[in-house]
Amino acid sequence: MATGRKASRTPAFEQALARLEAIVKDLEDGDLPLEESLRLFEEGVSLTRQCAGRLEEAQRKIEVLTRGAQGDLRTVPMREPEDPSDEEPEDPSGDETPDRS
Repeated sequence: MATGRKASRTPAFEQALARLEAIVKDLEDGDLPLEESLRLFEEGVSLTRQCAGRLEEAQRKIEVLTRGAQGDLRTVPMREPEDPSDEEPEDPSGDETPDRS
């Protein structure tokens, strides 16, 4: 499988992000020699680009999955799941204008 081979060359998103967080911590501590700091900075830039690319790819997949029945793209914002008890009940009359009185 191609994805297994690709995964062995680059870390998974979560692994890359965890490594990036460790690099940031090490650089923020400021206890490293200049050459090591530069090496870590370069690694961090590379990981940042990998993570950004994977996020963009995920966004494109989400857009593909949210196409309408006629193929029209409906942009659906990504948001945290809401508590169902917080949602307003649907108006059975079909009137989409909320009553703000």
